Amino acid sequence: MTSNSMAFQFGASSSSSPSSFPSIRIWNYDVFLSFRGEDVRDNFISHLHKALVEKGINSYIDYNLERGEEISPALFNAIEGSMISIIVLSENYAGSRWCLDELLKIFDCKEIKKQIVLPVFFQVDPSEVRHQKENFGKSFDKLGDKVKDDAKMVKWKKALEKVADLADFRFPSANFSGNKLSCRRY
Repeated sequence: MTSNSMAFQFGASSSSSPSSFPSIRIWNYDVFLSFRGEDVRDNFISHLHKALVEKGINSYIDYNLERGEEISPALFNAIEGSMISIIVLSENYAGSRWCLDELLKIFDCKEIKKQIVLPVFFQVDPSEVRHQKENFGKSFDKLGDKVKDDAKMVKWKKALEKVADLADFRFPSANFSGNKLSCRRY
């Protein structure tokens, strides 16, 4: 990776000396994209990723990761190494253990590393995410039947409530063609 593709963030100095330089955080990625592949990979995400690349924004997308029960260390490293996480919440997002574990890690990074978190609600309403209602909630309930880990389900539920409370972008149209991105910011 070249230095041109790295994002920098200036922070407070670790020393009180007037001649000290501000600390510099070097990020591996500008943006980490969290999404449920079956819902948005071939439509919204492919267009979003293309637009980011065209603007010179170095974004991480999980094209070549091995799927398994546990989230891979490479994915956690990508989340930790990103300045911004964009979470695309869609109908089946909450049915994926991977997506929900990513969400937990993203909130850890928001708290510890001051990562910026931007939720996008793709054909779901924030209230459906916050309260796990409608098809979004059914997807979450199905996962709960498989996981049978109440403590984990509570953590995921709290993370979903938290992400629903952030400022958001909504793509309500079920007729998203990808040719034109129109959204409302709330």
